[in-house]
Amino acid sequence: MAEEHPPRLAQGREHVVATVEEIPPGSSKVVPIGRHGVGVYNVNGTFYAIANYCPHEGGPLCSGRARGRTVVDESVPGDQVMVRDQEYIYCPWHQWGFELATGTTAVKPEWSIRTYPVRIVGDSVVVLA
Repeated sequence: MAEEHPPRLAQGREHVVATVEEIPPGSSKVVPIGRHGVGVYNVNGTFYAIANYCPHEGGPLCSGRARGRTVVDESVPGDQVMVRDQEYIYCPWHQWGFELATGTTAVKPEWSIRTYPVRIVGDSVVVLA
């Protein structure tokens, strides 16, 4: 028997994708909006939504890890520190990193990806995608 997939939600409108409790801080959920889906992230109580598609080679971006980014800090052992924890998503295929808030990447800025507005209505997480 073929595996059943949830129906894809139409693009271009608001979708209730979860309750706030279903995506606690530090977690995420991929929802079936559009062709590739949308990853919804809770970063310290702020919600972000980003396309589940890496423009490098089409990888499932939201299957990767959300983490910070490394910057030079010569005052610490190893000369580097991680900043902005969980504000970037890294593609599991080749580790291209994208900022959740803007969809931009330092690797090739012209290949930045789409982000979507998220708002909280009562206890519902609503994505406009």
